[in-house]
Amino acid sequence: MFVFGPAVGSCPPVQTPHTDTWTRYRAELRRVVDVSTYEIWLEELALIKVTPVELTISAPRSKHAWIRDRFGRVMQACCEAVYGVDVTVLLVEADLQTTDPNNSDQPPPPPKRVGLNPKYNFEQFVIGEGNRLAHAAALAVAEQPGMAYNPLFLYGPPGLGKTHLLHAIAHYLAQHSPATTVRYITVEEFTNEFVAAVSQGGMDAFKATYRHVDVLLVDDVQFLERKARTEEEFFHTFNALYEVGSQLVITSDRLPSDMQALENRLRERFESGLVADVDLPDNATRHTILRMRALRDDLPTIDSAVLSLIAQRVTTNVRALEGALIRVVAFHSLSGRPLDVELATEVLDSLYPPVAPSKRSVEEIQQTIAKAFDISVEDLKSSSKAPSIAHPRHIAMLLSRELTPDSLPAIGRSFGGRNHSTVLSGCRSAQRRIEADQLTAQLVLEIKTKLGAAPTDRER
Repeated sequence: MFVFGPAVGSCPPVQTPHTDTWTRYRAELRRVVDVSTYEIWLEELALIKVTPVELTISAPRSKHAWIRDRFGRVMQACCEAVYGVDVTVLLVEADLQTTDPNNSDQPPPPPKRVGLNPKYNFEQFVIGEGNRLAHAAALAVAEQPGMAYNPLFLYGPPGLGKTHLLHAIAHYLAQHSPATTVRYITVEEFTNEFVAAVSQGGMDAFKATYRHVDVLLVDDVQFLERKARTEEEFFHTFNALYEVGSQLVITSDRLPSDMQALENRLRERFESGLVADVDLPDNATRHTILRMRALRDDLPTIDSAVLSLIAQRVTTNVRALEGALIRVVAFHSLSGRPLDVELATEVLDSLYPPVAPSKRSVEEIQQTIAKAFDISVEDLKSSSKAPSIAHPRHIAMLLSRELTPDSLPAIGRSFGGRNHSTVLSGCRSAQRRIEADQLTAQLVLEIKTKLGAAPTDRER
């Protein structure tokens, strides 16, 4: 148990006979935290009193709250190791008469929340089948940082809302928990600051910046690959924060297991919490995104048919979707023409030409795959994990995703009631097999031709 106490005035540190034990206690603290952490935060701790049941320690008033919140459990564990399990730590404030506001040893103020988009909040995030889990997890983390899912790893293609969720967490904490220290950083910024710290001899300040926050939000972690020294420093930063219960939220464009250039120990830490995917929005979600963007930016009243047309044409990511909306509105403003379906069609035809609607269904794809691999449709829907069944099933899932309008949950239901994460994992497995095996790639191309699907540029 770790207890807090009031200021102790100018009580002098206790003297012998406890000095030797106190020396061992300080050595134990130094052993369990890194050197810079000890020197910045714990070196000025002073022993006030020892009883058979209580160890009273004072900390400078300027550091007391920070040490209490960040190192309380560590201090109690070291106390039990040195003084015994029956002794409780009581941390009190030393009553210092003066404090230097420029003292670099004082706990850093909450970092300025720069680089955050004020529009990226939870209220403006449109929830759909492809991002429901990621949104729920991000909100849970914002409400209880360090308690819900730690670390939280969000992955998915660019432009689908991962950065939006990171900013939303920061904004939520700023509003509901202003005392919580939050830092948002991209891996590129982390790398640049690390290189500058190494070259300018500022590593202690760099470590203090990143290792003493309550919530660290890291964007685009895939760019750590092949940056050995930065990866090493990030690994230690991750550990330092995780050990004291700070929350980590990380985004990437792919799963930890797909980042083969990263060290195993870092991939394992990414996978130790909740890994949630952010997938492409379905048509209804895209329409809602457009409507909310129009309301948020006070755009002219736009007919629902125009929004539906844009949602049907632009399916790649949210950025492209919103960009198409702005393009249509800009053309209307500059030309003076009515903002109708005719204008939207003309604007979109050059960048997003109409695609003939797919007449394929999941059932047709399953039948075609079953025939090509000499298995039954029931095999594809079964729970069998035999490679002779799982491999065709993954290809069928991939083609169902590409050639039908069905959502991942709907596809999963057609394959024996599987969830959307299983379908997504199967699609990724099939895609890797296609890219690595020329025979598989040729077979899939032949199957797509039978289904009447045009080959992509990469397949030609």
